[in-house]
Amino acid sequence: MYQNKVNLIGFLGSDAEVRTANNRSFTTLSLATKSSYKDKKSGQYVSHTEWHRCIVFGKLCEFAATLTKGAHIQVEGELRSRQYDNKKTDAKNRIWEIRVTSILKLDRAEKAAPEDDEQGDAMSEEPAA
Repeated sequence: MYQNKVNLIGFLGSDAEVRTANNRSFTTLSLATKSSYKDKKSGQYVSHTEWHRCIVFGKLCEFAATLTKGAHIQVEGELRSRQYDNKKTDAKNRIWEIRVTSILKLDRAEKAAPEDDEQGDAMSEEPAA
């Protein structure tokens, strides 16, 4: 049995970018995750930010295109690598990407304006004596 599954929670470092290649539209996301550990020598915590390139295809691509910098999201997908020719150095480079199959927006919903709820107010009042 084989499994290639990635689950990341982080913040977008830039707005989603829609691109087209080979007559196929896709959205790229730049997702930052953070981890920290305690340095044994100094006793101080050291934090590390890792940047992940996420690629979204299909109908999910349309939703992903609406995401903006700073959005808190969870993505699921699989880890993929691909090679491309670096035109500056004439060398082949390998890049690792997350091919996203699911996106969950973790941002809190914006608060709606408080409504006048007369029935709720009336029930909280104490009867006059």
